[in-house]
Amino acid sequence: MTNWPQDYSGAWTLAAEVERRGIGLHSGGESTVRLRPCDKPGFHLRVGAAAEAIRLSPDQVRDSQLCTTLDLGAHRVATVEHLLAALAGCGLSHCEIAVQGGEIPLLDGSALGWVEAIADAGLQPAASERPTAPKLEQPLVRHRGSSVITATPSDRFSLVGIIDFPQAAIGRQQLALELTPQRFVDEIAPARTFGFRDQVEQLRAAGLIQGGALDNALVCDGDHWLNPPLRFADEPVRHKLLDLIGDLALVGFPQAQVLVYRGSHGLHTDLAAAL
Repeated sequence: MTNWPQDYSGAWTLAAEVERRGIGLHSGGESTVRLRPCDKPGFHLRVGAAAEAIRLSPDQVRDSQLCTTLDLGAHRVATVEHLLAALAGCGLSHCEIAVQGGEIPLLDGSALGWVEAIADAGLQPAASERPTAPKLEQPLVRHRGSSVITATPSDRFSLVGIIDFPQAAIGRQQLALELTPQRFVDEIAPARTFGFRDQVEQLRAAGLIQGGALDNALVCDGDHWLNPPLRFADEPVRHKLLDLIGDLALVGFPQAQVLVYRGSHGLHTDLAAAL
């Protein structure tokens, strides 16, 4: 049982190195990720044999289809959101990430494998202060079509997620919670990515989801799931909040209530840029 930090005010890094390997969702290729303790604030990414790790920032994020990709000049690294959600969600503020491959492994489609890796390594106080979290003077609103995301000033970080799908197996779901590392681990991290049976062939033909399978993604077929059981009755909306947490990880969790209706990586990135 890991003693997670109480909240997101302290500065934490890993107590040891830890490694995970697996298949990338979109590329289908194998990649390896090594997480290391770090003295410098923020998350720092080293790709392949690169001499130095680059500090990650919101302006490196590219709005790519169905995942979040980082553009680091000489390298692009795809599907970073579940790993970044686990690092930030568990309370880490300092970490070095070394990647062999162009995509972060999907593991079981949730952030649980990354949380377990962090728990294996353990946490220790970091050598420097946590980066300052964004503070809002007034509410922020961003739209994309019928989707909307808002951030309203608050004394703590809380989330409200709302989704609305025509498929009966999902329908309309909503979840509100004040985020803490323990709540992230228990209530958000285990929620898996999901997709739709009628889109699988089209996405594969477009060169996407080459590594997707029934053991790393929930697949909805109208009024039922092809691979039950779900981990939560409302697992899809929890996974949407997991993606949001990952997409806010690089800018920091604002002192705000963030509400998202029909979110997407692009919409989350718009809010991160505004923050």
